[in-house]
Amino acid sequence: MLEADEAGKKLKEILGKDEYQAYQSDPLSEWWGKIKEQFANWLEGLFPSWEAPQSASGPLFIAVVVMFVIVLGITAFFVARTVSRSRRFRDDQPFQSKKYLEWTCLKHLSEAKKLENIGELSPAVRHLFLALLLYSDEQGWLKAKIWKTNWEYYEEIKHINISWAERFYELAKVFDEIAYGEKQISPEEFSRFRNKVMAWLEQVEEKMGS
Repeated sequence: MLEADEAGKKLKEILGKDEYQAYQSDPLSEWWGKIKEQFANWLEGLFPSWEAPQSASGPLFIAVVVMFVIVLGITAFFVARTVSRSRRFRDDQPFQSKKYLEWTCLKHLSEAKKLENIGELSPAVRHLFLALLLYSDEQGWLKAKIWKTNWEYYEEIKHINISWAERFYELAKVFDEIAYGEKQISPEEFSRFRNKVMAWLEQVEEKMGS
């Protein structure tokens, strides 16, 4: 009987030791508990009037975490979009020849028409886009330079008119896919691109003349 009592005491001692308790605890639960505690402390640091609920799993705390994740996701989306735009436009210069920079807007439009008539749609896209850049240069929205990228042009136009900058971005995206992505443009896609460029030029002409 004494031996049984001694064995029971030893078993209680073993179960009460920190090493055993740590072994028995759930590491994932401990990790999640620490995360919740740190998040609650962070909120208290940002908002001194904030009082964390007694239970970190309470509805209020969970709602705050969900809102935080949503805001973080939206912020990450806009940051990623900006970085993507920058990477897309930062390396390639649309004017890869000084000769084309010295042409007029009308000459590029005329060349684009000739190329369209013989079925050379990809080079026609380039001349339409360069015509748009030179026209924008004539209006003072940007300064066309052989070393500039479309991202730099986009930033310049954005300072003049954000709506025009967004339209420029969409056209520049098509231009990049054709000029550098080796994408073959279909007649239908070319017509849409040409119509957007011409409609933009005509719309601006009407606004400038009114």
